[in-house]
Amino acid sequence: MNNVKLTRPPIADALDAWENCLAGHGLSKETMWIFAENVCIEPSRATPGSFRLGFQTKFTPPPEDALEIAYDLFGGTDARIVFYRLGSSPRGSVCILLCDPWFEEKGGREGFERHDGWGISFYPGHPGDIEEVIDLTRWLRRVQRDRAFHDFDFAMSLATVDEVKSHGRTLMPYERFAENLITRLRRMLGNPA
Repeated sequence: MNNVKLTRPPIADALDAWENCLAGHGLSKETMWIFAENVCIEPSRATPGSFRLGFQTKFTPPPEDALEIAYDLFGGTDARIVFYRLGSSPRGSVCILLCDPWFEEKGGREGFERHDGWGISFYPGHPGDIEEVIDLTRWLRRVQRDRAFHDFDFAMSLATVDEVKSHGRTLMPYERFAENLITRLRRMLGNPA
């Protein structure tokens, strides 16, 4: 764990630096932000036993303020925040915000540009496209377990964003359990509200 006092920049400053990083690598500064539920990992047809990465925003679209919420929550920790580019799409660079102490040791050899005073790293990735999955069957059949661990496994979930929007904070595990239980009881009793 890093013992240096971090000074996180406002999100606008961090995004400006991120867009400059992308432009410096000849990548699109137009960004599209996705979250854990938007990642779509499928078995590769070309190479048996391997996987291909895609994304979708059709079935679980992120709210407009999701990036700000994720940045605020991640910024409240001492863990490194990573602005991570997964690839290019017709809408620009497909990016995901990550956070975990696991990234603390990652540097230039792995393709990360560190901004240690901020506790932030940028990973512009390699030029190349990432497919947007718009077929519901493909998305439902995506690989969700029994695969290799990857950087993007440290993304924020939209469920967490929804908790912050609904309750003003993330819920404790027992609160999630109680909320799910109450919702199920209401459905069983015919009162969905």
